[in-house]
Formats: sequence, C-alpha cells, structure tokens
Amino acid sequence: MQLHNLKPAEGSVKKRKRIGRGEGSGHGGTSTKGNKGQQARTGYQSKIGHEGGQMPIQRRMPKRGFKNNNKIYYKVFNLGQLDFLIEKYDIKEFNLENLYINGLISRTDLVKILGSGELKAKIPFKVNAISAKAKEAIEAAGSTLELV
Repeated sequence: MQLHNLKPAEGSVKKRKRIGRGEGSGHGGTSTKGNKGQQARTGYQSKIGHEGGQMPIQRRMPKRGFKNNNKIYYKVFNLGQLDFLIEKYDIKEFNLENLYINGLISRTDLVKILGSGELKAKIPFKVNAISAKAKEAIEAAGSTLELV
C-alpha cells in the first residue's frame, strides 16, 4: 500500500447535489422543486405551522385547562421513602446538593417532605418546605431540620 493507492471506504464519499446545472446533471429542468406553484418560486419561505391555507392545528385544537404562574411546584418525598434513599445512596445529609448528585432531582427543583410513613435515620435535613406532620416526625427521630 502506498499513498497514491489510498481510497476512501466504499460509500463514505457522496457527490454534492448540484441543482439547476442542466439536464445532464439529473437535477435540471424544475431543479427538484416539482411543477410550478408558490414553493417552486425563488425566495419562498413558509411560516412555522402554515398548512397551505388549511386551518392550522394550533387553531383547530380546543383550549383546555389553566396554568397558574404563581404556583410553586415541589419535588415531593415522603418519610417512608427517606430511609430507603438514605441507605441506597449513602446520604450523610439530606440536602438539595446530595439529591442532585444522586440524580433524584434536577438543578432547579424545590424539595418538600411529607409525613406519610416512618423515619428511623438520624441525619440533618436541609429542604425548601416540610409538612407539619413530617416536621414532628423528624424532630422526634432526633434529626435536625433547616429550611432553605
């Protein structure tokens, strides 16, 4: 094998489609644009969602529901889940950083603890919100609690 014998792998190099360069190119005539009409003309641009005059789908679909911009959405953990998570991920402190590192929440999530279940672990907690029942259970277990 020598430098002048080298060739690219079969099928790895493709010829560029040269449109409008005569009939012999195979892309002459209508230049792959079909026959006449708005889309065959130069400068044609369609707007996003334009369906050629048909009523667009975003206008055909009915409006549903309501999204409250002032509502705060929390990632919720119950007391019953905490012992399992602490043991599985070897968490020394239940805070947002540890939850993010272990892939349990995303960077911008807010965390709230609810009072369903029992807690046996005794570790410090740093969360955004907590229910009254969960707060009592955490303090009864001898853990410290800090709201961020």
